[in-house]
Amino acid sequence: MKTAILVDGGYYRKRAYAVFGDKSPQERATELYDYCRNHLREGNDIRNDLYRIFYYDCPPINTQVYHPLTRKSIDFGRSDTKKWTEEFFNELSHKRKVALRLGELNEKSVHYNLKFDVTKKLLNGSKDLSDLSERDFTLTLQQKGVDMRIGLDIASMAYKRQVDQIILIAGDSDFVPAAKLARREGIDFILDPLGGHIKDNLSLHIDGLHSRDKAFKNE
Repeated sequence: MKTAILVDGGYYRKRAYAVFGDKSPQERATELYDYCRNHLREGNDIRNDLYRIFYYDCPPINTQVYHPLTRKSIDFGRSDTKKWTEEFFNELSHKRKVALRLGELNEKSVHYNLKFDVTKKLLNGSKDLSDLSERDFTLTLQQKGVDMRIGLDIASMAYKRQVDQIILIAGDSDFVPAAKLARREGIDFILDPLGGHIKDNLSLHIDGLHSRDKAFKNE
């Protein structure tokens, strides 16, 4: 069975950081590559033939962002996060049968927001404005083109019969139309949410739900 593995990069990196902690770009790239290839195994035997691993993400922020609490602008173009991400992408690009699909980041939409639970505490009076810290804010950004690229690749592989199976490592229901199309074309469609909770409308349109590492516990 020829298998394509599609990875929502932002989701994977968030879940991997929460479960396995901080790692170097080289270590994280190897971790992801090994995790994907484990999907091809049954026990100690490799049962499926890898068509390609498609990794979808956006380039790192390369602009200055104003922080409303400190009243200072943070230059992400010189940040350690930008350097780490670029090295991570470079490491992945040198892995065999890995294809990077990079979307765009709407840098005009990047801003800091108060976290939801902090906002609730401010409104109900259990927290004062004077108690706010930088940890109470989260960076909000908008990706462009990532979901579209995933959907187009699924449709293309299904219509051209390039694969027999698609494994999608992701955590939301934006891909339901693509999953339905692939299954109508006879593709075995497996979802790996890395232990995350999935909505019912997504579970209705897949052929299997499977995470390859028990460390990703169900939420």
